Formats: sequence, structure tokens, C-alpha cells
Amino acid sequence: MTKTNMDLSELLQKHDQGDFLRSIAEAVLQLLMESDVEGLIGAGRHERAENRTTWRNGYRERSLDTRLGTLNLKVPKLRQGSYFPGFLEARKTSEQALVAVIQEAWIGGVSTRRVDELAQAMGLSGISKSTVSKLCKDIDERVNEFLNRPLSGEWPYLWLDATYLKARQGGRIVSVAAIIAVAANTDGRREIIGLGIGPSEAETFWMDFLRALKARGLAGVKLVISDAHGGLKSAIARVFEATWQRCRVHWMRNALAHVSKGQHTVVAAAIRQAFDQPDRAHAGDMWRHVADQLRTRWPKLATLMDDSEHDVLAYMAFPRQHRTKLHSTNPIERLNKEVKRRADVVGIFPNEASIMRLIGAVLFEQNDEWQTQNRYMQVEAFAKIDAEEIDPILSITSKAA
Repeated sequence: MTKTNMDLSELLQKHDQGDFLRSIAEAVLQLLMESDVEGLIGAGRHERAENRTTWRNGYRERSLDTRLGTLNLKVPKLRQGSYFPGFLEARKTSEQALVAVIQEAWIGGVSTRRVDELAQAMGLSGISKSTVSKLCKDIDERVNEFLNRPLSGEWPYLWLDATYLKARQGGRIVSVAAIIAVAANTDGRREIIGLGIGPSEAETFWMDFLRALKARGLAGVKLVISDAHGGLKSAIARVFEATWQRCRVHWMRNALAHVSKGQHTVVAAAIRQAFDQPDRAHAGDMWRHVADQLRTRWPKLATLMDDSEHDVLAYMAFPRQHRTKLHSTNPIERLNKEVKRRADVVGIFPNEASIMRLIGAVLFEQNDEWQTQNRYMQVEAFAKIDAEEIDPILSITSKAA
């Protein structure tokens, strides 16, 4: 089990009187964490035990600000599951980013009642500009390092989506697009690989964003999943040699807009028959059969189905073990909800840099959580991507090219 006797004479020799109490505090907290981890594992360090549930997997450094100064701690990591001590803030990076955004708005003279109430509640009145600058610099460095990290390996699947936030710009309040990219690699792991801030989802903005991803090493993209935004679709076609999957959820909403509300359930059930087919060929046959059945009563819906068959059913040409994750942007939609939840606390951001700071910190933490979870996709199925049946339209296009 963990050694609990601290050699105080050794600490005194290594530290002067000013640092002694801080060193004692660090040692005590480190002992508490080691004891907690032993309880979770069911065994001490280097101890053999039949009841062991997992193993240690190194440490991650964390700092804790106290009256004694900043304590430098090493939080134990586990191979399976996770551990985080209760005396540390589990989401410290994003919370610091939120504080920094509110501080920046407060010092910048934003006099909205919302920011005023938040600042007072968090005890920010009278804080110096130098303190804000130091905090922002630390967060910006960590976020920029995360968002600009090199990408290695193959990334067959890419999800793209945007959410809109409000920011002050030249004395006005404007809406800006926060573009988020999530990708899955051949190890079965998904990661947040990019964040971009721009005035709109114009094609030129998407082009620059996607090219930046490629410049960082994004390669091997086989399928891109997104909504049917015109600028995004054009940018995907220009930057990637990949199949495009139109988000099935968004498409269904557009389709049901052509049907009276009382018929939504029946029509949706009929269309879903195509999604339940075992492969792309059978799905296409069922899709066209349902379109013909609906054509007399809802001609606009049938026309929509004729025009979008290959875009909505593109995922059916990929391994069936992956299909439930590929037919929509739902994985990134849940991420957008978390982004909006944090952004709603601020309301109106003082500038675009503050958006990048807070949203980047949220994505940084979410990505860390994903890496401690089980694989997102079955690894063995990636070998079947090129062996799956290819959509006839895509095959003809490829041969023509």
C-alpha cells in the first residue's frame, strides 16, 4: 500500500521556510490521491491482487491555486475508467475560459445587466487588466496548441457542422458561425480536429477551413457527413476526393415539410423502410418504390426523394458496423448543444477571440473525455471500406474521372 510517512526533515532540507508549507500541502494532497486510486483499483502500486479492477497509466499534471501559492500536483491516470479528485475542478480549463471572457467584457466596459450580474456573482469587481491578460494568455496557448496540433494517420470519416453565436463587432452585435470538425481514425477513435470562426458559412470560408485541416495532416477521408448547405457542399467537393453524406435527420425534416402534420408518422415510417435494408442496392430499390407510392399524393416529396437518393443513402455503401454513426451529424449535434450551453452563460461575446477561447476550451475538454472512453467504432470494419458495394453513380463518376 502507499507509504504514508512523510520525511519532514527531507522536505526542510530541500525547501526554504517560505516554500515549506506549500510542499507539505502538495505532499498531503498527493497522498490523498494515491489512496483514492488504490481504493478504485483494489491494489497498491506494484502489488499483485486478484480483486484488481484496472491498472495505473501514468500521471497528468494539474495546478491548484491556494493561499499558500500554486500547488503542482500529479493526478493519477487509469487504463480503464477515469479518476479526478474532488478538491480539483474537473472542468478547470473551460471554467477559466468562461471567467476570462466575463472579465474581458467587464474591463472592456460592456455594461449589460447580464455581464454585470455574472461578474458580481463570481467576485470579479476590481480585478486588474494584467491578471486578465495573464489568464487569457495561458488559456489561449493551450487552446491554440490543441486546435493546431498535427494530424497523423488515416481519418476515413469526417463530420462537419456550424452553430451561430453573438459577438460585438465595431459597436454592433452580429452573428458569427462557429465551425466544428470531428473525425474518426482507423484506430476507431473520434477526435475534435478543428474550430473556425467566421462571419457566415460562405464557400470561401469553408474552403479555407478544410484546406487548413489538410495542411495539418488530415488524410484518407472517405466519407464527409454534413447538412446540405450549398457553400459547404461545394467546398467538400473541391477539397476532398470523398463521398458526401447528407445528414438523414435534416433531410427528413425537409421531406416532412411537404406533408401535412397528421401524416408525418405514416410517411416517415414508409421512408425508413429504405434505411432498414441490408445493403445499398436493396435500399435504393426500396427508396424508389416508396417514392413512387408517394408520388400521386405528394409529388414534391417524391421529387425530393428522386433528387437526393444518392446523397441520403451514401452511408449504405460503407461497413454496416459503422452505419449507425454515419447517417447523420448527431455526434456533432450533441457537441453543439454543449457549446451552446456554455455560450448562453456569456450571452454576447466581447469579440471573436473570446469565442475561440471559451469554445476552444470546451472542445479541448470534450476531446480529452472521448480519449478515456471505449473506441467509437469497430476497428476491424475499417478494412472493409473499400470492399463494400459502391454506389453505381459514384462508380461511374470515378471511372469517368
